[in-house]
Amino acid sequence: MAKELKELTKRADNYSQWYNDLVIKADLIEQSAVRGCMVIKPYGYAIWEKIQAQLDKMFKETGVQNAYFPMLIPKSFLSREAEHVKGFAKECAVVTHYRLKATEDGNAVQVDPNAKLEEELIIRPTSETIIWNTYKNWIHSWRDLPLMCNQWCNVMRWEMRTRPFLRTSEFLWQEGHTAHATREEAEKEAQTMLRVYADFAEKWLAVPVVQGVKSETERFAGALDTYTIEAMMQMVRPFRVVLLTSWDRTLLSHSTSPSLIRRTSQSMYGPLHGVLVLD
Repeated sequence: MAKELKELTKRADNYSQWYNDLVIKADLIEQSAVRGCMVIKPYGYAIWEKIQAQLDKMFKETGVQNAYFPMLIPKSFLSREAEHVKGFAKECAVVTHYRLKATEDGNAVQVDPNAKLEEELIIRPTSETIIWNTYKNWIHSWRDLPLMCNQWCNVMRWEMRTRPFLRTSEFLWQEGHTAHATREEAEKEAQTMLRVYADFAEKWLAVPVVQGVKSETERFAGALDTYTIEAMMQMVRPFRVVLLTSWDRTLLSHSTSPSLIRRTSQSMYGPLHGVLVLD
């Protein structure tokens, strides 16, 4: 270990390379055969399991339940929320075919041109569209509210410049989506979850954070408000750890009179391993 530490790039010389060296020498990750993706090794994944276990407990204490939604999302779902999706549309990975076949010589495989999907599917960059399409089947009146679900999953955003944990094409995260009868209830839930994330960061990760509201120019596309907790990292700039947003949304269009649902969503915007290393 001492030999490895001697080979570690000095933080003062090259901060970015020091970070890359450290997460590898600490046996947290290794580079994968897929560009932009990483292998989280057992020690690194054990940290994620502890983060997940504590946050999951804190979420459930507020009345949130876990659910799981498909990884593949019809392109038409994203088209319905073009304003919301435009921020990461260029990062979406698209599935166009459903089958491979052997080449004529039998030495390789290729995409079967006869297996083209009728509608292209997007590998989950975030789950708002498919979750809210499902919520329409679950919410029939105000009596079904509030509805509060959380999902632990992976997402895919095709990044051009990647850094382990901080920015990779595939990463683990959680996303919570809640539906409320009034804006006041939605705002209260957003504030509650903001405190949950902040308490976790400060009391469990020992990372001081600043809670706040994004300006109109920084607000998430389509949102009424965007809340955030941010931590000041050693590179002397803030790092966004959590993003919470709230919307108004007409959801119950199948009822006798369309109802306006106030919704919130929240997610750990960056895997917390990187925050622990950088703090």
